[in-house]
Amino acid sequence: MDQETLLADVTDKIVQNNSLHARWLNSLSMMENTGARKISKYEDPVHTGIIILKHAAEEARHAYYLKKQIDKLEPGACPDYSYSYLAAPVQSHHYLNMLDVRACRYLREKLGLEGRALKHGAYLLVTYSIEVRADMLYGIYQAALTKYGSRVNVKSIIAEEEGHLEEMQRMLVDFHPQWEQLAKDVCAIEDELFVAWIEAVGGIV
Repeated sequence: MDQETLLADVTDKIVQNNSLHARWLNSLSMMENTGARKISKYEDPVHTGIIILKHAAEEARHAYYLKKQIDKLEPGACPDYSYSYLAAPVQSHHYLNMLDVRACRYLREKLGLEGRALKHGAYLLVTYSIEVRADMLYGIYQAALTKYGSRVNVKSIIAEEEGHLEEMQRMLVDFHPQWEQLAKDVCAIEDELFVAWIEAVGGIV
């Protein structure tokens, strides 16, 4: 089963079960919040431009927005990000953290980067791969929401994620002349981690 079919099958089942749907939303919120926190850690205390600030703010807003959507299903169902309130909690936590670790290892081995240059390269490539994934994931998820007439919707997130992807592409062009190959390699790492995550989520639906 290809990734899109697998994701469509999982989200189709999730949207029909309010309790599971709430934990799914909470997991997405947690991952968006993790992304916002990682961007904040990456920020230079002086040399931080408006794009980085915009990206951090929007990731945090997505986390809040997804959390608020839970109230449309089961008010107060997932008060925090404890494991019992997440779908496939171990894999949900592992996904972004491992992507960071493996992207950094790849850039050290491929380009010999260290220090700030390594952080910058990892930020660009990890973010790019996540935005590619978000475009796919939220689009398929929204299709399931529409299909079943759910009160939940993620259309505003889809629009912002598309803008993020364009911004990351522009920044990657400035980062390295072979950015497309670098991005392809990091996306392959993300593919592996995503499949492990969505299969774990699929195992509880």
